[in-house]
Order: sequence, then C-alpha cells, then structure tokens
Amino acid sequence: MEKNFDVIAMGELLIDFTMNGQSEQGNNLFEACPGGAPCNVLAMLNKLGKKTAFLGKVGDDQFGRLLRDTISSAGIDASNLLTDDEVNTTLAFVHTFPDGDREFSFYRNPGADMMLREEEVEEDFIRQARLFHFGTLSMTHEEVRKATKKALKAAKDNGLLVSFDPNLRPPLWSSLDLAKEQMEYGFQYCDILKISDNEIQFVSGKEDYDEGIRYLQEKYQIPLILLTMGKDGSRAYYKGMRVERAGKSVKAIETTGAGDTFCGSSLNYILEHDFENLTEEQLGEMLTFANAAAALITTRKGAIRSMPEKEEVLEFLQK
Repeated sequence: MEKNFDVIAMGELLIDFTMNGQSEQGNNLFEACPGGAPCNVLAMLNKLGKKTAFLGKVGDDQFGRLLRDTISSAGIDASNLLTDDEVNTTLAFVHTFPDGDREFSFYRNPGADMMLREEEVEEDFIRQARLFHFGTLSMTHEEVRKATKKALKAAKDNGLLVSFDPNLRPPLWSSLDLAKEQMEYGFQYCDILKISDNEIQFVSGKEDYDEGIRYLQEKYQIPLILLTMGKDGSRAYYKGMRVERAGKSVKAIETTGAGDTFCGSSLNYILEHDFENLTEEQLGEMLTFANAAAALITTRKGAIRSMPEKEEVLEFLQK
C-alpha cells in the first residue's frame, strides 16, 4: 500500500477565541484563532516537512470555511474534513489569567466536530498513513466515539504507529469517570502516549509522576510515554530508560498549542528514526528540540498559524 501521508490525525477542529485587549469602551476584544489539538500537531509536522491529513467535521458556516482554508494553507490535506449542514462549528473562548494560565468556555452542545459518524471514516484513507494520531475530544459522545474507534481499528489493522494525546478538557465530559474510561481505552492501543503532568495525576491517582508513569507502563505496556511538565520541560520513558530535559525559559504570552507543538516535533523525530531502537541520546535530542519548539509557540498568539520553522527552533537552541 502506498503511503501518501506521514501522519493522519482525527478529532476536533474549532475556533479558539483568545482575549486580545480591550476596546475604547472597555469591552474585552477576542481574536478568532483557528485551533484544535490534532491540527495544531499536524501544522507543526508540516513545518518540519511531513505530509499530513486531517479527519474531522466543521459546520457549514463562516468559521467552518475559515478552518478549512486555514488547514489547507498550512499544507494539511483537507479532503476528509467533512461539513455538517445542520450543526455549527465548535467554538471555545479562552480566558487568560495574568500568569498566562487559562480556562476554557466551550460552545459545543452539540458542535460540528462531534457529528462525525462511523460510516464517514474510510479505512482506505487511514491506511495511507505511517502514523495515526488522536485524542479524547473525539470520544466525549457516543457517535463520534464509534467513529474514533473505527479509525483506530483501521490504523491497528494496517500496521500504523498510533499516537495518543488524551488532552483532558473536563468541561466537555458528562462525567470525569467517562473521561477516564476513554483515556484508558486510548492507552490500550497507542504506541506513543503524550501526557501532561496533571493528566498523569488524574488518571493514575498518584502524585509522583514517575509512579504514575510506572502504573501506566505496567498496566498497558505503552512503548514510549512522553510526559510534559510545562515550563519544567519533559521526560521520555522508553524500554526502561527515563530521559529528562529542562524547559527553555521564555516570556510566555499564552500557552495554547505548546503541548501540541511538542507533540508534533516529537512525532517528526520518531518518523525519522527507528522507533524500535531509540537510544538515550536520541530521546534527549528529541526532547530538547520539542521543548524549544513548545517554548517558542508560547511567545505567540494562536497555534496553527504560528508554528515555528525548523531553522527558528535550531537558532533558538543556539542562544
């Protein structure tokens, strides 16, 4: 089977409205930033020279058209980005606190990204990739969950590497128990898990990250786990090795997309190396680059349109 794509990702594609100052009347101004974790990951992969495609759904509205144009101009194949005639594109309003942290208000009851159906997922499309990437936002509701499971099965049946970023967003779940259950479903099938510090604590019930990771490794036998710790950097757990690299310190304006930039950079490295035989040195090199790329994105607004070039990351590492 010819591989037309390095990576296919599926999931949510939405507009993140981020605060951008105030009007003369003192009203908050919001900027419409194309977002959604899976395409953020793909946008970074494209910057690094990989061929990518997206599977998902937007509404037949101005935001859906903006998203289609945005991912196409980022070089992401949009032939499997479907349009829903009845349900609007999903929106998220991001309120940023003075320390750069944020909270989300989602307009998704329902949103078009939840309307993807099992019969709209084509195995012939999935098998054209080397790696399949997904998260849990396409697992919050039953119908789109079936579509996700079908895509995942197609990826496994056709020997693709599978990458999973749970990307926990508590407001989008009817219960945190359901969120945990779907995260555990993903753990069973992934070769590469990218998980954040708060997510590992949530899912393992352990304060200590290493203990939490050990719990996951023993229970699910995940070959490579990447732990992100915000400005403290990241760790890779692989074949008994634990490699850590510190974060790069920058003046962050917002953290949206940092984890996705890290994830895209890491997947790029994995695609260029032998996944079965990664060395400690390679894992360190991968984390160093991914940490730097993630730090850079926090100095910019938005994600899909702001991904750094490879040269920028290398230059930043030289400083």
